[in-house]
Amino acid sequence: MVARLSASAGPRPAWRDVDGILLLDKPTGLSSNAALQRARRLFRARKAGHTGSLDPLASGLLPVCFGQATKVSGMLLDADKTYLVTAAFGSSTNTGDAEGTISATALVPAGLGLEELRAACTGFLGPIEQVPPMYSALKRGGRRLYDLARKGIEVEREPRMVRIHELHVTRWDGSHLRFEVRCSKGTYVRTLVEDIAARLGTVAHVSALRRIQLGRFRDERLWTLEELEELAASGGEAALDEVLLGPDIALDHWPAVTLGEIEQAYLLQGQAVFVSGPPGSLVRLYGPTGRFLGVGQMTPEGRRLAPVRIMVDLEAATWS
Repeated sequence: MVARLSASAGPRPAWRDVDGILLLDKPTGLSSNAALQRARRLFRARKAGHTGSLDPLASGLLPVCFGQATKVSGMLLDADKTYLVTAAFGSSTNTGDAEGTISATALVPAGLGLEELRAACTGFLGPIEQVPPMYSALKRGGRRLYDLARKGIEVEREPRMVRIHELHVTRWDGSHLRFEVRCSKGTYVRTLVEDIAARLGTVAHVSALRRIQLGRFRDERLWTLEELEELAASGGEAALDEVLLGPDIALDHWPAVTLGEIEQAYLLQGQAVFVSGPPGSLVRLYGPTGRFLGVGQMTPEGRRLAPVRIMVDLEAATWS
């Protein structure tokens, strides 16, 4: 689900229509929603959302979607993610990260070396079961688990399957482990760190976490809030709009189908059209002038296209 934001307290900006994706470099100490709110107010965007929340402790890539881009942002939720992780060994916390209070301590095995750590981490590659932490946003009986945890209530959680695609150990100094992990949707890095430590006969918690990839977004230019504020001060909203990526860039790994004028007209009325395309695939749709229209799906035989999510406001659209 895309996180939606209402106006914050204080003078309300005159909202405007803004469409595109901002690759925000979320700082530590700020929730994803708070970062979104600051970005939204800078752009004066009427409609905004984010995908893939980061904990306040975490920093890094937070795609912020404005306007029409919120219609495709939900499709990023299933994307793989990559994190740079630092784990502190010898102590665990009630939250699994450095924001919590210490809940247990244990000696780190004497002589624990880099190769032994790498061998232990290799055992977590592939599909694994994880028990979600109590300090998580999952709901039980209509209440968030973290709300129950703050009241000292612990409930049973069903394990669920996630996948660790890659895990590369990069540094070990005897008390802190640093690694890079690429994982599936729903993976809790805090739980992964605790499980790695348990396999080695000790305890650990996440002391630093940075997301560097979400779906197709990796090694892209990220913008800090301070940089955006400087852009707004020097170049106004025109300068801010220049940093936005098109709504369709999040889907550029999907096949593209270009429609003629007649097919475009029918499709924008919600009707399926006869065109050729990759059988059964979700596809990006473009009009005859190259304008991104939205998402469609081909029939299994690849000869008919049905609209799935249309980005264009038909009443406001003009075609050349």
